[in-house]
This record gives sequence, structure tokens and C-alpha cells, in this order.
Amino acid sequence: MSDRPLTSVGRTKRRHDAVLKTTGAARYTADITLPGMLHAKVLRSPHAHARIVSLDASRARATPGVRAVLTRDELGETPGYGFFIKDQPVVARDRVRYAGDVVAAVAADDEAAALAALAVIDVVYEELPPLPDVPAALAEDAPELFPGDKPPGIVPPYGTGASGHLWPRPNVCYEFRYATGSEEVWEGCDHVFEDTFAFSRMNHFHLEPFVTVADVRRGDRVELWSSTQNPFPLRKELARVLATDESRVRVHVPFVGGGFGAKNNCKTEPVAALLSRMAGRPVRYCLTTEEAFLTLSQHAALLRVRTGVMADGTFVARDSEILLDAGAYTDGSPLVAEKACYRIPGPYRWEHVNSTCSAVMTTTTPAGPYRGFGATQATWASESQVDMIARRLGMDPYALRVKNLKGLGEPFMPGDSGIDSDLVQGLDAVADELGYHERPAHPHRGMGLAIGFKDGGGVNKPAQARVKVTATGEVYVNAGSVEMGQGISTALCQVAAEVLGVPAERVTYAAIDTDTTPWDQGTNASSGMVVTGRAVQLAAEDARDRVLAFAASRLGCAPEALELVDWGVRKDGGETVPLPSLVAPVFGGTGYEFTGEGFFKAPNSAEAPLESPCVFWEIGWAGAEVEVDPDTGKVTVLKLVASGDVGRAVNKLVCRGQDEGSALMGYAQALFEEMRYDNGVLVNGEALEYRVPMAEDLPGQFVSITQEQGHGPGPFGSKGAGEGPMVPVAAAVANAVHDAVGARVRTLPLTPERVFHALRESAAAPAE
Repeated sequence: MSDRPLTSVGRTKRRHDAVLKTTGAARYTADITLPGMLHAKVLRSPHAHARIVSLDASRARATPGVRAVLTRDELGETPGYGFFIKDQPVVARDRVRYAGDVVAAVAADDEAAALAALAVIDVVYEELPPLPDVPAALAEDAPELFPGDKPPGIVPPYGTGASGHLWPRPNVCYEFRYATGSEEVWEGCDHVFEDTFAFSRMNHFHLEPFVTVADVRRGDRVELWSSTQNPFPLRKELARVLATDESRVRVHVPFVGGGFGAKNNCKTEPVAALLSRMAGRPVRYCLTTEEAFLTLSQHAALLRVRTGVMADGTFVARDSEILLDAGAYTDGSPLVAEKACYRIPGPYRWEHVNSTCSAVMTTTTPAGPYRGFGATQATWASESQVDMIARRLGMDPYALRVKNLKGLGEPFMPGDSGIDSDLVQGLDAVADELGYHERPAHPHRGMGLAIGFKDGGGVNKPAQARVKVTATGEVYVNAGSVEMGQGISTALCQVAAEVLGVPAERVTYAAIDTDTTPWDQGTNASSGMVVTGRAVQLAAEDARDRVLAFAASRLGCAPEALELVDWGVRKDGGETVPLPSLVAPVFGGTGYEFTGEGFFKAPNSAEAPLESPCVFWEIGWAGAEVEVDPDTGKVTVLKLVASGDVGRAVNKLVCRGQDEGSALMGYAQALFEEMRYDNGVLVNGEALEYRVPMAEDLPGQFVSITQEQGHGPGPFGSKGAGEGPMVPVAAAVANAVHDAVGARVRTLPLTPERVFHALRESAAAPAE
């Protein structure tokens, strides 16, 4: 079989969903309508923390058009839900834990009737002291958010150097630790620097709201249409909550209008399903944008980083303590704690590392997975301090990084996989584009660099896939990666097209339905290309091999002598024989389908700190040039350069879109976005008050560089994309501000007020 040039992979193919989305024909969960469908609304707590003394929903049940009312009285033994810890009730039982906590739910003929019913539910609260932030929650006299017996949970079987602990102390739901190397190396350090940083909390701000349509009319059969990133884990968790067999739950996933980590696990699904079961009719539960602010957020964090170095800049040791604001319920906080803790050393060589991350419960919106998933918090502190150390040592921050970066193939930590990007090559690409090494001296202007670093592909994540080829050469890819705007359905079809030697336009991505779609853990951790992509590649290869074996049996030759070319077979480089002419005599006019199956999962390892070695490393490099107004503290980004390494781009335009969208979310974190609380109550939780960057806020120049270094483990050398370039942007901007005016801002976002105060503090403080 001759080697042929790639014809689909590496090309900018039109996205499969392009026409549907640009013409308004794409169907999302919010577009689903079923006969007799009801509409759900919920009553939310006005208090940050309170005991529910009494609740009377009798008038709500009597409201015209109301078909079902769900309160704590109807919950019975219904358990709570969550990732590691099952602590979040479908509706509040004895107390509310944040302003926005769900107290009751109503299903009615329309939303107006549901809202009218909510207005007549009588709730008497006894207010309790709020825990508005991490320091308040950890105070000695702080009340416990979960007094008495703690909600049940699990700790995964971590490997070398890693450990996890449930509820280790009051108001801490999970603590993860990682350590390696001897702590005695601290004694030999020439310098030890300790710095603290604060990371702000952002809203996911996905355009499509949280929404579910549930139909529990047919006995105990539960059918859902949901805007979810992980339909199979959702199916499992919902079956547990509803006390039914997993086989009785069916989840459909139409197009998803953005998720960024928010649409994992249960959100709107339990309320919709329970109301549908009570009413005996389908129920649609769709949140408003304002309600999304009360459903899930990114983790705010306080970080302390202590680093030991030699006089020449060689890194020796790093101790870190991270306090994540988990909000009122645990959601994915244990997972984020793992990642933030494990990633805070950054991509550098160390003789000793000791990191701890605690997820602290507060009376605020629950926090969970968010694009970057712990790497954003860790990189903000790590890359800020790297610059600070360089300036304290009188070194160029670029040179200090290059001196300490791990090399290609060097294991990140003992037992983990090797770094699969040339980190210096990537940094040079950004520095050169920024003009970092030739920058002229200019008052109040500066440049900064940063490197974002995260493990990609998910922890111990499996994926299955199926590829079918019809008698006429039409191809169907059946996999569980959810299309939510990132272009994964197009890229996976290109992989199958490349393996099967057919044009990508002849490949269709099948709709996701947990009854028929092969199992997948979820669309997260940039895993779609490398994990699900490998499963699709293997399935396509299996289908191809079956086709070639069939053709060889008809042509009287070995399969190895044949090559698949545009739904024909070519023997030893000769003429192509159309496959339909071989299929018809055997299977007749009804045709036939060739099916291939694929499965991929990283191997388990007791030596790997996080259960299995990292599938790939997602790296982001960023550089910023800024100008700072010393009178107001306003930061203007003159140029932003962001880059990620995708190994090999399966679809170049899709990869570029992922890199640029990711970088601009990092830019928003750096300068604009922040959920603000007043004594535990969110004060800017609506679209008009929550500051996101607008078109006029974009950098003067914005350059993205999609690197294809070729070391990826995915199909055709690919790696995942979509998170890396976000991770370093905030630190790069802060480093540029420091370079411009000598003031270090340690709290995000870099608002004019914070920069102004940092300037005054810098002017008053003695030189370090």
C-alpha cells in the first residue's frame, strides 16, 4: 500500500455545522418542543445563608395552570448530586446556602403561570451568618455550611506523591496535596521568595442558557434533551438521583451553544425530570442569563507561592498553598483542586515540590469547571512570581524562563508523561512576534511574557467510537464528543475521511443519543481531538480493514496489496475498482454497511500521580505590550500575541478559532471580568452590569500563532486545543504592566483602581 499525501487532515474544510448555524436552522435544546409540554420556574433564596423555618406552597398548587410543585416535602429520599461529593439537593431542605439557592420549583402551562405560583409560596427564613469569602469561611468562629454529618464522597486512587482528603477541617470540602523530592534542598537555596496573589471569579457567560426538556411519561423511562457537555456521566448521575436504572435514562444532545466547563453533570436536569414525573407531562426548564450567574462560576482563589532559587537563577524548590472559593456546593471543586495544585510548579525543573490546594465552602454561587480548569489560577500566581524573581535577581524574565524550562520529552513529574512541546521554541515564536528582544525604551510602556501549562485529555478518560460506511461510500461517525461551537464534529469527520480515503464532505457526524452513541466520558479537558479522536481513528481503521478484507476476497489478493481511494480499491498502484461493483453481487440491491469500532484510554499507572499518565500537555504562550496611564492606572494593551501548540492542525481554521477565543477569555480575565459580592450577595449578576470586553476593548494588535510542532499523540500527530492560550494571558499583561511602570498588581482583574494603587505603593516602597 503506497503512502499518500494527506487530503483532509491539515486542511481548512468548511465546518459541518456552518450552514445550519449561519441560516438559523441549527437546533438547540431550547428549540425542542413536545406535545403537552409544561414550563418550569424556580423560587430562589434572597439570603446568603439561612435556615428554612417553614415553607407553605398550598397557594402555588392552587394557582391556575400549575401542574406540579416541588419542595422539600416532595423530595422524600431523593439524594443530592455532585462530582466527588453528593452535597447539592435538588431543592433546599433545611437551609439555603447562598443567595440564589433553589427553594421550590413549579411546572405550569406557561412561564407566566409558573412565576405567578412562585410569588405566592410562603417561606419563613431564620438568617444565619454568611460566609462571603475564603477568610470568613476559615475563621475560627465561622459557622459550618454543612454542620453535623457530612455529605458522602469519594477520594480517587492517586499515585506517587499525591493524596486527597474529604472534609479535612470545617468548611473545607476537599484538600489535595502533591509532593516530590527532598525538602532539605531549601537549605542550599541562595534566595527564598514568598508572594501572595488573588484570582478573581468569572461567569462562564455562554450564549445558550442552561436548559433541559424532560419527558417521564412512559412509566419510569426518563428521556431528556439537554445542553450538556457530558451526556453519559449525566445519565449515570441522574439515574442515581431518580432511583432508577441507568438503562432507563436516555439523553439526547442537540447543538450546544457554548459551555466552557459549566455544562457538566447535573444542572437543570433533576428539577425538570422530577417535575415531569410528578406532572406526567414533558417539562421544559430553561434558565435566564441572570439565573446562570447563580448556577455556576469559576473559582476565585488566594494563592501563596514560596520559591527557592540559586543566585544564578536556577530553580530549586517550590511550596504552594492554594485556597479555592468553592461556593456553596462542591460541584467540580475537588477536580479543580487536583489540577490547580498539580500544575502550580509550571513547566520548570525543580528538585523539590510541595503543593496543597483546599476547596473552601462559602455562601456564594457554586464554583466548578471553567476553561483552563485550575491552570488559570495556578499560572496567574506562578508566572507572575517568575517575573518578580527575575527582576529581583537582575535577570531578564525571558532568560530566567529559558534557563529553567523542561526539555522536550522530559517527564513533568516522576511517573508522569514527558513534555510534548518544545517550550523554548514556542516562547521564541511569541517573543519574536512581539519584538520583545528589540523593544525600545518608552515611558510607561512595557512588555511581558508568560507560559500557560496544563495536562490535557482528562484524567483516566476513556472514549469509544463507531464508524459506518454505506455501500455507496457515505460515512457516518458516531462518537460522544459534543459539538458546542468548537468544531470537534468537523475535525473528527476529517480524521475518518483521511483514514478511509474519501472526501470530508461525504462524512456525517451522527446525533448524540446515549441509547445508541458509543460511550464517552465527556467533552472537557481538550480531550475531543486526542482521546475521542484516537477512538474515531481506530474505528475508521477497523472499518477500512474490513472493507479491504472484503475487497481482497473478491479480487483474489491479500488485503495488504489494496489501497482505499474514494470508495474504490486500487491494487498495487493500478486502476481503481469501484467498491459498489464488488458489493452488489454479494449483498444485492439492499446494499450493506461496513462498521468499525474504536476505543482509546490512557493506561492506568500506580506511579502516575493522577491515576494515569497525562495524555498530552496543552501549552499556551502569551506576550503583551501595554501602555499605562500613570495618572489614572488605565492599562491599554497595544499588542497581544497568543499561541498554542496543536501538534498538527486537523482543521487549521478551527484551531485558530479555538486559540483566539481562548486567548480573549484570558484577556477578559486580565482586565475586565469579575463577579462582585457584597456580604455574600452578588451585585453584578446580570448581562448589563457584568463587564465583558467589547469590540472597542480589543488590543490594538492581536496576533495568534497556531504552532504545529508535530509531537502530539492524537490522530496524525495532533493535540488538543482550546484552553492553552487562555491560561497565560493575565500573567503576561500583569508582567507587562510591571515592566512599564515598576508596579506589581497581584489581584485580578487589573482595573485602573488596582493599577493606580499599585503605582502609589510602588512609589512609596523601598526597592526590593
